[in-house]
Amino acid sequence: MCKILIISLLIVVFTVSCTNVKQNEAEPVLDTNEYYEKAFFLWENGGGDSTFYYFNEAKEKFLLDKDSVRAGRCLIYMGVIQYHSGDYFGAQETSFEAIKYIDSKNKDHQALLCHSYNNIANATDDLQQYNQAIPYYDLAIRYSTDPNNTLVYKNNLAVCLRNVHRYDESIKLFEEILAKTPKESSDYAKFLNNLAKTRWTANHAYNPISIYHTALGIRLKENDLWGQNSSYATLSTYYAAVNVDSSIFYLNKQYEVAKKINSADDRLKALRGLVQSSSEYSQRYLKTYLALNDSIQNARTAAKNQFALIRYESEKSKAQNLKLEKENEKKESYLIIQRIGIGFLLFSIVLGVFWYKKRKQRLELEAQNKIKENQLHLSKKIHDVVANGIYRVMTEIEYKEDIDREGVLDKLDDMYQKSRDISHDVEEQTLTEVPFSEKLADLLKSFASDHRRVLIAGNEEDLWARLSKRAKEEVTHVLQELMVNMKKHSQADQVVIRFEKHGNQSEIFYQDNGIGLAHSKTYGKGLSNMVSRIEGIGGEIIFVREEGKGLSVKINIPIL
Repeated sequence: MCKILIISLLIVVFTVSCTNVKQNEAEPVLDTNEYYEKAFFLWENGGGDSTFYYFNEAKEKFLLDKDSVRAGRCLIYMGVIQYHSGDYFGAQETSFEAIKYIDSKNKDHQALLCHSYNNIANATDDLQQYNQAIPYYDLAIRYSTDPNNTLVYKNNLAVCLRNVHRYDESIKLFEEILAKTPKESSDYAKFLNNLAKTRWTANHAYNPISIYHTALGIRLKENDLWGQNSSYATLSTYYAAVNVDSSIFYLNKQYEVAKKINSADDRLKALRGLVQSSSEYSQRYLKTYLALNDSIQNARTAAKNQFALIRYESEKSKAQNLKLEKENEKKESYLIIQRIGIGFLLFSIVLGVFWYKKRKQRLELEAQNKIKENQLHLSKKIHDVVANGIYRVMTEIEYKEDIDREGVLDKLDDMYQKSRDISHDVEEQTLTEVPFSEKLADLLKSFASDHRRVLIAGNEEDLWARLSKRAKEEVTHVLQELMVNMKKHSQADQVVIRFEKHGNQSEIFYQDNGIGLAHSKTYGKGLSNMVSRIEGIGGEIIFVREEGKGLSVKINIPIL
């Protein structure tokens, strides 16, 4: 009963706090949300289920506008409506959803958070899950930015603490609240009445009557009907075990006030008290009590179903829209992928043709440079060997009177032989000058057979361009040793050798699917030679031992 009063009083504060947040956040001005305007009009004029429907519609529109804060506000209102209608589980769920749209780190949003947490706590408390409600009251107090709201939340927490028999904490909190509340106010009367009730609940030897009447006097003076209803309920409870006639008197008072404030729950509580007070009142009010109880339960069940139906239809419509959007996105994605694929294919063809032409030009240029280099080398050799030799013979013939015929012939024959050697070297070089990548490929492929595949990747001539002659020879010997060992011992039917270049490192990866190396087996002579060869050129060779899972070898070679 007192919580309903609290919530009603908070609505005004909540509306003001929402307005302040809106101004402080400097949010962008969006199109008018007609659903929100309609919902708020109905809220102020008691619109019932329709209010919930329009707040839900307003929330969906705010989400489409990417205005999560206002969507959160709508959910807060919806949660309060559910709480008022007795849909406590629904109120919890909706209030939790509201929190997701509110930034707890933003001080301007904290006025919204405190209302959500208080609504969750109230619903949890009315479900008699008092211990679970306490942390949410603490959160409401933590995020409260308004002193008056804070006092209300602390009052709610103190009542909850009383419900779990933590009387000392409850009394201390009520005393703290009263110290900060102006006397002779409705809030002061409420807190004072709750403090007296807690003291009496903790110790029935305590007499709360004078304080109860002090609180009632303030409420009568302020014409606080909700407060009077609370006072009459408290007095009837106290007198139930002391003076039945007084209890009946205050139950009748509560019943009359409850009708004025249109509180079905409080009317039901008063009727329950009257029915239980005596057989006379039991016969008089039992029928009214049962009819009212059925009416309340039916109304709450109908409200719960209505809220659930509104949310279901909203989610169903959203799901259908999302499905259509996804189907359209899928079609658009397919068209985009198709266009990208065609574009990529055309680009690849153009790039391939360009690369082929450039590679062909590069190879032709390299061949021409090689020929020029050989020609220059040959020219130097002919000059140094043949031309200079002939010149020396000519000099001897020119300046000597007695010519040593045999000596001259021997010298000429020597030059003849040297010229033949030069010619032979050129022919041999021309015939045998094969790129190192091709030599290496021929070596590795020679170990392939009908039952064994040898796969080579990355063996480009550019990879070896900056490698020294000695390094190439050592690489050849090491790879040959690996392939021989594979053929002899591994029982592999597939071998992969991959070559890569990373910065100033050439990397060779060897992998077969043979029996591998046992962990206990030490390096043999062949493997030791491989290690020493690679280390001799400043590189590193790593063997991965996985017995039964093949052999993996990684070789790193520095590029000079």
